[in-house]
Amino acid sequence: MDIWSLALGNLLSIPILCFVLGFLATRVKSDLRIPDSVMKFLTFYLLLAIGIKGGVSLRKAEVTDLAWPVVATIILGIALPVLAFFALRMLTRLSRTDRGAISAHYGSTSLVTFTAALVFLEAAGVFVEGYVVTLLAIMEIPGIIVGLMLASSRGRGARALISSAREVITSPSIVLLVGGVVIGAVAGPARFEAVAPFFSDLFVGVLSFFLLQMGITVATRLGGFAAAGPGLVVFAIVFPFVAGSVGVIAGATAGLGAGGAAMLGVLCASASYIAAPAAVRLALPAANEGLAITCALAITFPVNMVAGIPALTYLGRVLVA
Repeated sequence: MDIWSLALGNLLSIPILCFVLGFLATRVKSDLRIPDSVMKFLTFYLLLAIGIKGGVSLRKAEVTDLAWPVVATIILGIALPVLAFFALRMLTRLSRTDRGAISAHYGSTSLVTFTAALVFLEAAGVFVEGYVVTLLAIMEIPGIIVGLMLASSRGRGARALISSAREVITSPSIVLLVGGVVIGAVAGPARFEAVAPFFSDLFVGVLSFFLLQMGITVATRLGGFAAAGPGLVVFAIVFPFVAGSVGVIAGATAGLGAGGAAMLGVLCASASYIAAPAAVRLALPAANEGLAITCALAITFPVNMVAGIPALTYLGRVLVA
């Protein structure tokens, strides 16, 4: 299957079509919107379901199989925000604070992009190591911390970084994700069968509702393009493909299969709009938060949905024959 077939298959999947529906509904001035309380439940469901299923698979994995992918993920989590920071310096005239804030978003990960990639690879029949969800949890934190370090001035930076680290580690996303991994690993495959109809069979349907609201949110952020500037738009489109390709190569080198390498690439290509904004708001109150959110959510997210996931899947298949 070539990259164009992969891309077309992704575009015609139910979750992506729901994303398109939400986007178009907002552009034609519909008042369609999922209530915040429902969105909170959907988010918690996705985090816990991914964590539990990853923990069940983690129990089957050998420590030797997991070691090198974990090392590669940590290195990438440190290197990518540095790369983003200097790329932004070349492409934009943003302040050090704003460049660091955006780098923190792009050094971290997007749960929704990760989830959509899992569904896409499953539909394409590509095997993915279950423990890749552990890599998601590992990459979430260092990317944010390094981005904040790059932005913070001397003096008050250390205290702000410590507070931000605590904020990220204790955030609901990390608690549910890591907690789910622990629950799944402790329970094991046999006990998971009892809850599989809820956490597995309903997963794609819940994701479809979530992406419906994400389409609505993206449509409301389009006005930020003018303020972002052409250099920042170029960064938000091109950087995910560069970072994602590096991630796929690193995953293949670390011993992951085609699906696992593609998923590591997706983690590198995605940008956070849940954990990172909270940490940046705490540590960098002077940063223009709207720039980072516009880039991550209104540009990079749909680019990954349409082209990034299929392209990285294709690269993973090429590198891991």
